[in-house]
Amino acid sequence: MKLSNKICLSLLVMISAASYAQELDVNLQLRPRFEYRNGYKNLLSNGDDATSFVSQRSRLNLNFHQEKLKTKLTLQNVRTWGDVATTSPTDKNGISVFEAWAQYDLSPEWTTRIGRQVIAYDNQRIFGEIGWSQQGQSHDAALVTFHPKNHQLDLGFALNSNAENLVAPKTPYTTNYKSMQYAWYHTQFSKINLSLLLLNTGYEFEKTVGDLEIDYKQTFGTYLSFKENKWDSNLGIYGQSGETADKKVNALYAGAFFGYSVSKQFKIGVGHEYLSGKDQDDSSTAIKSFSPIFGTNHAFNGFMDYFYVGNHQNSVGLNDTYLKLNYTSNKWQFGLIPHIFSAPNTVLDVNNNKMESYLGTEIDLTATYTIRKDIVAMAGYSQMFGSSSLERVKNVSNPADTNNWAWIMVSFSPRIFTLK
Repeated sequence: MKLSNKICLSLLVMISAASYAQELDVNLQLRPRFEYRNGYKNLLSNGDDATSFVSQRSRLNLNFHQEKLKTKLTLQNVRTWGDVATTSPTDKNGISVFEAWAQYDLSPEWTTRIGRQVIAYDNQRIFGEIGWSQQGQSHDAALVTFHPKNHQLDLGFALNSNAENLVAPKTPYTTNYKSMQYAWYHTQFSKINLSLLLLNTGYEFEKTVGDLEIDYKQTFGTYLSFKENKWDSNLGIYGQSGETADKKVNALYAGAFFGYSVSKQFKIGVGHEYLSGKDQDDSSTAIKSFSPIFGTNHAFNGFMDYFYVGNHQNSVGLNDTYLKLNYTSNKWQFGLIPHIFSAPNTVLDVNNNKMESYLGTEIDLTATYTIRKDIVAMAGYSQMFGSSSLERVKNVSNPADTNNWAWIMVSFSPRIFTLK
């Protein structure tokens, strides 16, 4: 054995003998993804050409555990291949902190966590990590958890500012919410899982010149899931109230899914989502369109992200009826999800005549192959068949005949080392 290795080994032994029981896990994720966009997120206009690119997420995860203390630090770089020159001395996006939190067990039933962290619950419709997006989603927050047997209550708090100010700013904080408080309760009885959520988000706005105020919007509801033998189903119902920028909020969400395992390899399911909206001839100032807030919206309403992924806010709402087909064979997994979209509220043409509610049909195809435990390859193809009502909602007057999207992604997730 080399002298340097002996020295390192001796140091590790001495440190371990002189310290508490510790665990350190270091792992890496590299995730390049190719995309071909020909009408992704919006109908392509005639005269516009499709585009393609490769993006990449690179993450380094460090997890440390010592008795009652846990910490996590995740550093990441998100880039588009070619966004910096091959000889550039700097990176366009640099290294960012995706997660940086410390958690301490106050007792067997009480835990507290503080710092930058992922907040995700249930099916991630309201709170999610947004794992599909290369940058993901995390919050600067404090969390207190009470978790006796078969119960869990999370209380979360956040306060955001744009800098360490000396005096109150004169312009509104628009990058993020100004403050957030929430309570999430989860329990299980028999074969039913029940969750309750109450979320209060405050957004700053300028009521008059130099006069800043914070309006608070409440999102509240329940999520139930049931699984027995071959059946798998869930139901979510949420409402929204309060105010946003001095406008009253009154919105509703309801979603249900019923799945059945025909065999160990083949699963089938059907579901429907309703997100309230506002008639285009409604002259009131009230906000009647439901917003999924911090949800992982890419997983819902079609993979082409026509709805609620940075768009379709304060619009005519959405009805989404879909079918899920999944087939698994050895290391392969295939998925087919057709969606039928319609507007629950009035859509008007250029002459203010009422249009049909049908918005379009999207078909999503996916394939996944597990090369090994830490290397997974995925690919997908989606096509949107939009209607004239969708053209109107999306404000596209001369759409192309074909709107589709294709992607290929490989995720490498090796564990660098684990020290106990």
